[in-house]
Amino acid sequence: MISLARYANLLALPDVLPAFVSSFVGRIPIGIAGLAILLLVQSVEGSYAQAGLTGATYVAGLAAAAPLLGRLIDRIGPRRVLAACALLYPAALLGLVAALLNRAPTAVSLVFAALAGASFPPVTACQRAWLRQKLGEDALLTAALSLDALMVELVFIVGPLLVALLVAVFSPAAAVMAAALCGLLGSLQFMRTRALANWSMATHFSGAFLGPVAEPRFARLLVLVVCYASVFGLVEIGVAAFAAETGRPALAGVLLGVMSVGSAAGALAYGTRHWHLSLTRQFSYSLGLMGVGIAPLALFSQTLAFALWCVIAGIAMTPTLIIQATLVAKSVRPEHATEGFTWSATALLAGVGLGLAGGGLLLEHGAVATLFVVATLVSIAAALLARASLSA
Repeated sequence: MISLARYANLLALPDVLPAFVSSFVGRIPIGIAGLAILLLVQSVEGSYAQAGLTGATYVAGLAAAAPLLGRLIDRIGPRRVLAACALLYPAALLGLVAALLNRAPTAVSLVFAALAGASFPPVTACQRAWLRQKLGEDALLTAALSLDALMVELVFIVGPLLVALLVAVFSPAAAVMAAALCGLLGSLQFMRTRALANWSMATHFSGAFLGPVAEPRFARLLVLVVCYASVFGLVEIGVAAFAAETGRPALAGVLLGVMSVGSAAGALAYGTRHWHLSLTRQFSYSLGLMGVGIAPLALFSQTLAFALWCVIAGIAMTPTLIIQATLVAKSVRPEHATEGFTWSATALLAGVGLGLAGGGLLLEHGAVATLFVVATLVSIAAALLARASLSA
């Protein structure tokens, strides 16, 4: 049985519910931008390899800049960082749209994609660092990170469906511009919350150049995140290619949204339970289950069967992210709280970028089913590596 009492106790705490509500719009670009950029580049250039490269460049920009933004937030607070990103992010996305539609050289498009990624507003990292500051009890922190991950999954449901609608009614360019608008409005809205007003600044900072990455266990965790996050990139471009093969590219948003429904259900269930297994074992098992869930996608050619299995394939995805976030929260020192979450995001998005780029290359020379087979193998390999490296 699933009991929501733990979530009710969490949301009854002062400032928690408004913080969750206010951060939602700022996270919508998470579910829009990557897919919208893929569809825009593919529609203009006619190449999955080019689309994958541009998407990977966007992710690489985010991955490279996120730890720097996290360190700045830990040092000077979140307001000025969020304000700068709120302006730079939409400007870079609009520049990317203009470059593609005006057939500018590929290098120009890639520069704008990298700038957009680098200036993505770090609303999620700020929210999770604040939750760690506010919640000392493990059960409440687990529930909070589960609810936070559930919100991201809702973004992945709403975002792709919004992309599908905008592509069908207008164009992929409109979907990219919607991401720009949400990034602007959401960041400004989140800046007004009491979560930021009550932000606690650390008084002592480590002199280590790499910050939390200098800690061996955390560094091993980041390697694991890169490995399994590539699965997400492979699945995303695989689903987009499956939809294109049906003659309905906009269906990709619907299929990814359906997958996120299963993922959201998994997140909701995970946060309501007390798990007796160690976090390391939970992480390993969830990675293995994720691979097992993805494998059958390689077998389906009918759209309805593929869509129905997408729900099952998504179930273990968000619990995996929740366990990873909990491992991050317990692995970094208080002065590295935001930076730790941004390093985690960097590793996650670097892996997604590798998956997108690798998936694009695989599609140039193989079938869509190959991507899901590779994703399965990578996920199971990550499960085995997690059990070996994090237990050491």
